[in-house]
Amino acid sequence: MNISFDNTENAFAYKSTSELKQAHLLFKSMDYPWLVSLGTKLTPWALDAGLPINGIIRNTIFKQFVGGETLEETSKVTNTLDKYNVEVILDYGVEGKEGEENFDKATQQFIKVVNYAATQPHIPYISIKVTGLSRFGLLEALNEAPRLRSGVHDNEAENEEWDRVRERMYQICSVAAEKKVGVLIDAEESWIQDPIDKLTMEMMEEFNQEEAIVYNTIQLYRHDRLHFLDVSYRIAQERGFVLGIKLVRGAYMEKERDRALTYSYPSPIQPDKASTDRDYDAAVKYCIDRLDKVACIVATHNENSNLLAVKLMEEKGHSLKHPHLHFSQLLGMSDHITFNLAKAGCSVSKYVPFGPIKDVIPYLMRRAQENTSVAGQTSRELSLIKKELKRRKG
Repeated sequence: MNISFDNTENAFAYKSTSELKQAHLLFKSMDYPWLVSLGTKLTPWALDAGLPINGIIRNTIFKQFVGGETLEETSKVTNTLDKYNVEVILDYGVEGKEGEENFDKATQQFIKVVNYAATQPHIPYISIKVTGLSRFGLLEALNEAPRLRSGVHDNEAENEEWDRVRERMYQICSVAAEKKVGVLIDAEESWIQDPIDKLTMEMMEEFNQEEAIVYNTIQLYRHDRLHFLDVSYRIAQERGFVLGIKLVRGAYMEKERDRALTYSYPSPIQPDKASTDRDYDAAVKYCIDRLDKVACIVATHNENSNLLAVKLMEEKGHSLKHPHLHFSQLLGMSDHITFNLAKAGCSVSKYVPFGPIKDVIPYLMRRAQENTSVAGQTSRELSLIKKELKRRKG
């Protein structure tokens, strides 16, 4: 195994020196938690107030983490990545737009993304959020419904509303199955996750009979998800479909802990990072041990977890290009992992969100917070960029 995540020449070959300097400045500012905290509060307010900050956002955080404002604009990023054998997961970054009209519009946009991805050899997947297709309050109500698992719910109006959500998802997945494009359904907050899991399992049973089209996302910072992975696998075996799984650590930790405290219930989050790491690596092993029946996306910025997956594949004699194993990192982060995995012959992608600046602000604020809250994330990015700038100076 000759992969080194310290190889900055591979990691940043796609960036010019001026682009690297811009990235250095951005990560340097993210190294100050107070600045990130202030920025994540003020930016949405400033946009809502109509202050002229679009240009600043576009040339800094948007440029680093987002593929463009439109589907067509993403082609520049995807074509650049393709030169280095890095594929793309496209994500239409709509979040929190309520109303049936908006949900129907989002459905059509997702279908447009599927059709576009089908014409591009290096875009094997698209990513969607159920909250782009469904009212948050409906998901909360269904999550609390005592008979959700049997498909029966008290409120008939909500049943009809949920049927429309299911129909939207079915439309997207049916086009994706026809076009052979994978659909990755994001995990969301724990208090709306049950109906998302149920819907995703239904879609997998429908469309994953012969190959993985639909993937569920498992957040291993939840202490119950390793068990959930095992349950999902057993259901897939019973019903005869390929289980599609994307493994992530998680994106809503502070929110989850605050809510558990507010409503006095046990936190669904692991007690410490070591527990998350342990369960994540156990999930990677679980999937690779069952690679004939499980299609797995190792979506992490953790160097050890990526190396573990490569090591397990080699031990089992699997090709690093095995159709049931894929690696992924977010655009603008952990290039040292993505590009070195690609150089080693792994199937790897960047997660590339796109959409109008105002629509992707929630996503951008999470990226800023993640880089600040994950211990060592920003300093690692900074040290690698400095190393590469120094190497280029010679």
